[in-house]
Amino acid sequence: MKAVIQRVTCASVTVDGELVGSCKAGYMILFGAIEGDTIDDVEILAQKTVNLRVFCDESDKMNRSILDIDGEILAISQFTLAADVKKGNRPSFIKAMEPTKAEEFYNIFCEKLKELGVKRVEKGAFGGDMKVSLTNDGPVTILYDTEIWRKNGN
Repeated sequence: MKAVIQRVTCASVTVDGELVGSCKAGYMILFGAIEGDTIDDVEILAQKTVNLRVFCDESDKMNRSILDIDGEILAISQFTLAADVKKGNRPSFIKAMEPTKAEEFYNIFCEKLKELGVKRVEKGAFGGDMKVSLTNDGPVTILYDTEIWRKNGN
């Protein structure tokens, strides 16, 4: 399971010109489920996300989590995170999880973020042609791949 986590001052997603999700200060997350991912990957990704300390404290050190700042999240499904670009110039998406299961994991991930204390989690339109806008704060961008925790433990 992969996620691109961007610290933002605001973010939004539209489909056919209509706003379907937005957030203020917090994270805009691109979420991608890969074949072979399990519910354990969803759990660890949600835990790591809410505990990630990339917001500044009073000493201007990145030492606060999204929970500490009462931040918001906009989570966008992103099957292209499964791109395999080893051969040629056209990416293969064969490693992406099949859509029904990927959508289930995406929804569970968003619910888990709420269960762990994030008060506002908004979503895009799974499988939709989305237009995402954001203001990256910093910029701060973190890449997560649950494979590293599977190999090494949590």
